[in-house]
Amino acid sequence: MAIKKQYLKTKPVCKVTFSVSAKEAKNVAVVGSFNEWNTEATELKKLKNGTFKGTLDLPSESSHEFRYVIDGSYLNDEQADGYAWNDFAAAENGVLNL
Repeated sequence: MAIKKQYLKTKPVCKVTFSVSAKEAKNVAVVGSFNEWNTEATELKKLKNGTFKGTLDLPSESSHEFRYVIDGSYLNDEQADGYAWNDFAAAENGVLNL
């Protein structure tokens, strides 16, 4: 898994690219505070090499909790900027600091 951040000079926006290597997976999505944890809002596109990839424009100088949903199972990114406990999920979420 990988997270790439690209800050725009002309707008207070950061382009965040999420990449997940999951060759056997059928569906991968990124969910978080930026999309109301909607599993259908931000599905990643499967590339020929088996990696799922997608880019979101998020406000700069913000922080978001997120997780991946891989074929229905929630998973954190080891490259997250940090982790925060979530009582609702009874699990840690990855934190993305922009």
